[in-house]
Amino acid sequence: MNLRPDLDLIAHLVPNASRVLDLGCGDGALLHHLMTEHGCTGTGVEIDPDKVLAAIVAGVPVMELDLDEDLSLFASASYDTVVLSRTIQTIRRPEVVLREMARIAGRLIVSVPNFGLLQHRLMLLRGRMPMSRELPYSWYDTPNLRFTTLVDLEDLFAKLGLVIDQRINLTLAGERLGKHLRAANLRAGAAVYVLSRG
Repeated sequence: MNLRPDLDLIAHLVPNASRVLDLGCGDGALLHHLMTEHGCTGTGVEIDPDKVLAAIVAGVPVMELDLDEDLSLFASASYDTVVLSRTIQTIRRPEVVLREMARIAGRLIVSVPNFGLLQHRLMLLRGRMPMSRELPYSWYDTPNLRFTTLVDLEDLFAKLGLVIDQRINLTLAGERLGKHLRAANLRAGAAVYVLSRG
């Protein structure tokens, strides 16, 4: 399986031989890669039955669960790393999900599209809902329920006592931007966060 650029980046942020819980794992590509290339073990969680089937076919242990309701099924400190990639904007209760993630593992990796990108703001000024590589859906068929900027998301992390150990800003093409990018909230199409409990 070929990894999306952001998943390839995430794979390099997960320590080898980790126990990984991949929330919103899709077809299991990330977890499959971590298991075969990095000696990790783990479980995927996905709600879409077709994606669950694709993960099973790829040999990835996966559970069909609702992230908003079912994370209490996982024991505290039962994983080393929990990954939530391009999923936080699609869930109803992101605050609850982040709290549960911090209970389940000491290391969290969260990737998110940035709705605060200057290009998106300009689209809104022209009277259009933003669409880009990171946000490829029309307003009427988008799976996104939550529209966050990096600043808003970081406020939520702070409220929950999550420490940002690393933030990697990405272009719309998935390429890294500078480490200490000024005005990241305007210039980054997405970001990947590595978080720990405070």
